[in-house]
Parts: sequence; C-alpha cells; structure tokens
Amino acid sequence: MNVVVVVQARTGSTRLPGKILLPLAGKPLLLRMLERVRAASTPFRIVVATTTEPSDDPVEDLCRNEDIAVYRGHPTDLLDRHYRAALPYGPDAVVKIPSDCPLIDPAVIDSVLSAFLTSYPQYDFASNLHPASFPDGNDVEIMKFATLHRAWEEATRDFEREHTTPFIWERPDQFSLCNISYPGGKNLSMTHRWTIDYPDDYRFIARIYDELWKPENPLFTMADVLQLLTVKPDLAGINSRYAGVNWYRNYLHELKTVKSSETKTDITA
Repeated sequence: MNVVVVVQARTGSTRLPGKILLPLAGKPLLLRMLERVRAASTPFRIVVATTTEPSDDPVEDLCRNEDIAVYRGHPTDLLDRHYRAALPYGPDAVVKIPSDCPLIDPAVIDSVLSAFLTSYPQYDFASNLHPASFPDGNDVEIMKFATLHRAWEEATRDFEREHTTPFIWERPDQFSLCNISYPGGKNLSMTHRWTIDYPDDYRFIARIYDELWKPENPLFTMADVLQLLTVKPDLAGINSRYAGVNWYRNYLHELKTVKSSETKTDITA
C-alpha cells in the first residue's frame, strides 16, 4: 500500500501566531511533532502542506533543511491543499494529521492506520475522531485516495473545504466509516487537551516536554503523559479551561453527526 501522511502546517494562527515554530526541547514544535509521526511503524511517506503566503516561507525552509517533503498551496481551502499535496505520489490512501499535535503517540497512529489497512478495501475512511475518545491532540484520519478525490470534487460548503474531511464523515450513508476508540471504553477527549491553539496550550505542552523529554527517551508515550498528570495534576490545570474546545462549536447548526456534548462552547469559564 502506498500511504501518504499529509501534515497541514502554517504560521498564521490567529490565536497563537507562529505556534508550529515555537521551541520544544530545543527544536521547533513542528519538528518535534514530525519526529513522533515518523516513529510510527506503518510504512508511509510524509508531506508537510503549508500555504503560499510569504509568512510561511520559514516552514518551507525548515522542511527543506530537514529533508522533509513540502507542498505549498491554498491558504484557506485545506481540502484542496491536502489533495494536491498527496496527488504527485499516486497514493492508495492518504492520512490527515494536524500540525498542532506535538504529543501524538506513534502507537495511536499505528492503531488507526492498521484498522484501515488490514481491512482494505472495506473502509473508505477510518479515524479516532468520530466520535473522539483519545486525549485531544492524538488526531488521526486515513482515507482512500479515491474518497479524498471525491470530496475534493464535490465539497462546496466552507467548513468542508476548510476542515478537509467533514464531507466524508458527515455522509455515513455514502461512505464506509470506521472509528477507533480509546481502550477500555473511556472518553478522555473532553477532559485532556494536548493540542495547541492558545498560549496556555503551549505552556502546558512545554511543561510536559520539560518533564518527560530526554535524549534517551524522546518518544515518551501517551501512557507516560497520563501517569505524569496523575502525579502532578496541577499541570493539567494550565490549559484546562480550554478542554473540550474544538472547531465543532461554530458549526453545530450545520453538522449532522456531531452532538453538542462533543464540544465546549463557552471558552470563558
């Protein structure tokens, strides 16, 4: 199977500009995250998809210097950018992993990709997000390239273009979908926020790296983070007011398969 992992990355975040270039253990956050993605055992090619905006020149430079494939495309049509980033490689399947997941566990990546690839071609799309149950920031989606192509051709609504995959997972009657849940039936998605969107998120993630990242243990696991938070629960409090906040909150009136309980709408609390 020819699998391409596309990591969308840009510096123009409105809430935390340049977040993907912030330092973690002496390297830019994007590189630390890509280290973790590369550590997955499933064979795949990685492409970073950034924008054509001049502000994203440093992203391209960083990737070129690290011998990482990079594609530059549409600033706001992420579906188009994702599709065109993967297209030159003629993939059978394409993976979406956001660039704001610097604590992502390689084993989680493998679990989602394995469910899809070992059952191929049974599923058009597999993820651990619909519904989500892993700590937020372990996001993995994989789809047949033909499925991505159809979404690219047919998706018309703004949120379908901006968020890449909702055209697919919002149509369970048209696509065969698979979801991977957190082991043991727990749901940590609304209580554990390991993604980066706000300054407090970066403070939290930087503290996790300070505690766990060591040259001899650069790939600390999801279990390591959970254990640390048990021993030092104050760390989770750094960004706890944003736990459960995601993009769904702005589109609940349009999304058919997302419940209001899957997002937090009040981010002032």
